[in-house]
Amino acid sequence: MKINGKYYRSIWTDPAKPNSFFIFDQRDLPHQLSPEEIQTWWQAAVAIKDMHTRGAPLIGMTAAYGMVLAAVENLASPDLLGTLKGIGDQLKATRPTAVNLAWAVDRQIACAEKSQGSNSDLAQALRKQADEMADEDAQTCKKIGEHGLKLIREIAARKSGPVNILTHCNAGWLACVDYGTATAPMYLAHDEGIPIHVWVDETRPRNQGAKLTAFELGQHGIPHTLVADNTGGHLMQHGMVDICLVGADRVTRCGDAANKIGTYLKALAAHDNGVPFYVCVPGSTFDWGMRDGLKEIEIEQRGDEEVKYMDGLDADGMIRNVLITPSSSPAANFGFDVTPARLVTGIITERGISPANESGLVSLYPEKA
Repeated sequence: MKINGKYYRSIWTDPAKPNSFFIFDQRDLPHQLSPEEIQTWWQAAVAIKDMHTRGAPLIGMTAAYGMVLAAVENLASPDLLGTLKGIGDQLKATRPTAVNLAWAVDRQIACAEKSQGSNSDLAQALRKQADEMADEDAQTCKKIGEHGLKLIREIAARKSGPVNILTHCNAGWLACVDYGTATAPMYLAHDEGIPIHVWVDETRPRNQGAKLTAFELGQHGIPHTLVADNTGGHLMQHGMVDICLVGADRVTRCGDAANKIGTYLKALAAHDNGVPFYVCVPGSTFDWGMRDGLKEIEIEQRGDEEVKYMDGLDADGMIRNVLITPSSSPAANFGFDVTPARLVTGIITERGISPANESGLVSLYPEKA
């Protein structure tokens, strides 16, 4: 996607610096574009945990490149595979809800197990696979967009005026390698000339909608309006939303979806008002070993400072952090909630659109039967 007319991916490498990779420090967006060079696997772990980088697919890719750096840092290890397995466990522990993290680490471990050459050969194999995974993610997101585009076309064909889409959090290209998941159909629809308008939830407490989704859509020229998180129900009651498109960090084989806190409330409002509610995810976001999302998905609880403090640009152009609550008041910070499959109209994947149930999902992924 583009920023100020220049093409970017959200994670990239530089041939001149083979022992590092780059991300944007998303904590500075939208006010400042800050490329960050990651030179060690531990820096990758910190970037994931402290949300320099976020979004399930991008977390996975950051971990995949982190495993490359782990191999490079430990070329002298007599048991490099064992060392990598230990580091992989530490990377997995940084963000427990997003399944893409473990998926990416496990894929790199499997690659390492197959390596028959020297430690240097193993490191090179991991690097090659990480590059391939990045390209795969971009193509996967584009395919999600192509399938979701069909739904937007259908709505546009039966109404006058723009198709009104509501989204929650950031499931855009900043959460993936390119295109995004929930945003991919929006980008393709806009590029095709279909008039659309996006309602962007601010998404407290970290405001990924206000900071990131609004930034992305604005850079692409897509009409959008930022709204407070609690506005969605009102919009739906008054016929101002045609479809909801959200991403997810983990989806069970039966269609329960864990996404940013507040997604469940949007699904309830959509269900009550007859608004179609779709979850957009790549195959790597499914946890095929889970059936009951409410009972089985671990919900990350983050520090209370994210709830009690907000950051923004002051009158002097400086990014500052300010306390917005009584300093003595405790705060709870649940990072995700689970939307039960019964509230999900369908799940849009790179292989097509499925009902949110086991039989539909397995029909798209028969190898998981």
